[in-house]
Amino acid sequence: MSVIWDRLIECKDEIINIFDANAVEYQEPGLDHFNNDTWINRTWQNNNIRRAHIDVVDARESRGLWMMHVCLFPVLNNDGPIYGFDVIAGKNKMTGAFHDFSAGGGGEDHPMVEGYKEAVADFIPKKQRQLPEWATNIFTDKMVAAGNVSTEEEAVAIIELAVNNLRAYFNEIGEFTGYGNRDETIAAQNYYCENQQQNPHTPRTMKSLGLNEEDVDRFCTDMLFPKIV
Repeated sequence: MSVIWDRLIECKDEIINIFDANAVEYQEPGLDHFNNDTWINRTWQNNNIRRAHIDVVDARESRGLWMMHVCLFPVLNNDGPIYGFDVIAGKNKMTGAFHDFSAGGGGEDHPMVEGYKEAVADFIPKKQRQLPEWATNIFTDKMVAAGNVSTEEEAVAIIELAVNNLRAYFNEIGEFTGYGNRDETIAAQNYYCENQQQNPHTPRTMKSLGLNEEDVDRFCTDMLFPKIV
């Protein structure tokens, strides 16, 4: 039994329910290759969000680890931020939990980014994870970056922030459709993807979970943070 895993699986189910209630699931070309008994990839979209993606690797039995990635991109005529929530956890702790509203076409002064900063202002992780340069390029100064989360209290606090902010994201993102510059939004979203693709820990961690190395390399390049061509 693992309280941390139990809470994260409940979180995963809640996120999927929020996606189902607010968007329409679609089959992204090529993504079905990265779905099996222990690796789940699903995508949704609506009139305001071009891609809502959840990626879960359940290696509890084989490696004693569980990983989830959640990311939402607004449509290209919406200057809202990019939602992100990532966590990797062993049986007794989250080794890393990361959550942010990263700047889209509207930059860090966007009202939704300001709202996010207010929502997380009172949360201080017991262990703050230091961020490399690629991360500081794209994440706000109020990004939740927690390490060694071993208590249920702290884990639940992070999960509640991520889920409540996801609900707020869906509730507010439509207000900004039709605003902003399409080229600036494309540039901002591609800049986010370019920097995320520089993260060496993502493919390394996924391979450590027992996933096929060629699949991981292809997934991280083409599917995890796909640039707009």
